[in-house]
Amino acid sequence: QVQLVESGGGSVQAGGSLRLSCAASGYTGNSACMGWFRQAPGKEREGVAVIYAGGSTYYADSAKGRFTISQDNAKNTLYLQMNSLKPEDTAMYYCAVDVSSTRRRCQNARVADFNYWGQGTQVTVSS
Repeated sequence: QVQLVESGGGSVQAGGSLRLSCAASGYTGNSACMGWFRQAPGKEREGVAVIYAGGSTYYADSAKGRFTISQDNAKNTLYLQMNSLKPEDTAMYYCAVDVSSTRRRCQNARVADFNYWGQGTQVTVSS
């Protein structure tokens, strides 16, 4: 049974930082694509950043230069370090995994590709 549990959300002022964590269990990561997604009220869920097999990383344009995705295999934990936060980053953030992916599939990841999702953690950025 794959389980993903996010933590680390909260409220910050614009320009601040947060680090999200996602504790994962129930699968092996040899070909897994793990990612962070977000969904703001009234908007579709969108990809923020993904990491393939604990190595290659890919970012949405909105995240490049500000967010960093990383994975600690020993702790089976995925992270998203978010710096220089903006009010438009306000959303529910979700961790997700596509347990049988490829590098190309992960690089072009879509919401529908991901088999398992966490419950989400709220990030609110005030101006």
